[in-house]
Order: sequence, then C-alpha cells, then structure tokens
Amino acid sequence: MRSEQFETMELPVDFDILAPDGSEIRVLARVSGGSMAHGSLHSGCVSRAVEHRSVEEIWYVLSGVAEIWRSYDVSEAVVLANAGMSITIPVGTRFQFRTMGEEPFRFIMCTLPPWPGEGEAMRVPDHWPTF
Repeated sequence: MRSEQFETMELPVDFDILAPDGSEIRVLARVSGGSMAHGSLHSGCVSRAVEHRSVEEIWYVLSGVAEIWRSYDVSEAVVLANAGMSITIPVGTRFQFRTMGEEPFRFIMCTLPPWPGEGEAMRVPDHWPTF
C-alpha cells in the first residue's frame, strides 16, 4: 500500500459546510467504503427533517443532548441522545433532531457508502417546527 492512500487529519476549527438539515459539518477522513464527519447543532436549535437517498449513517454523540426523531415505513421513535450513545440512520429513514439544554449537540457520523454530495438529502415534513 502506498503512503498516498493514508489520510491523517485534525478536526477543522471552522465548519466546512452547512448540512441540508442545518447542522454544521466538519469533513473528516474517508475511504472507498465510507466517510466520517463531525456535526454540531447549536443550543436551542432544531434541524430540518431530511431523508437520505442512498446512504446510511452511524452517529456517536460526543457532547450535549438532543432529541432525535426517526421514522421509516410504520416505525417511528424519538430518543434522547447524550454523550457516549450511538444511533443508526438506515437508508430511507426520515429524521430530525433538536438540542436540549444549554450545550451544543456534537457528534461524529460515519456515512456508508461515502457521502455522495449535493442532492443526497431530501427535505421531508418536519416532526418539530423549525425556527
């Protein structure tokens, strides 16, 4: 394996993109099978509800607390996620999240396959009103 195939990076100070759901995304490393990013949603904020067309995600919560709504077919659930928890968002799941408390909600997400770019997230009706 050539050294150019290895990727090493630190968490960027500033966010790289504003996600379709409204969270701030700092792009991290990626390989052919998946990508990783750091997400954050400020205190008092509610994301926009979205559904992914082709990717699934695994989130690991670093800090803060958020209610996360997920809905797929006839299954629907709201969970309270805090530091140390992980959640999954399978392909085709509608989801939305909102911060609880004074601290921003910060999490790492692994996207499988890698995030394909613009147009992946489709806007769906909100579970909670956005401001």
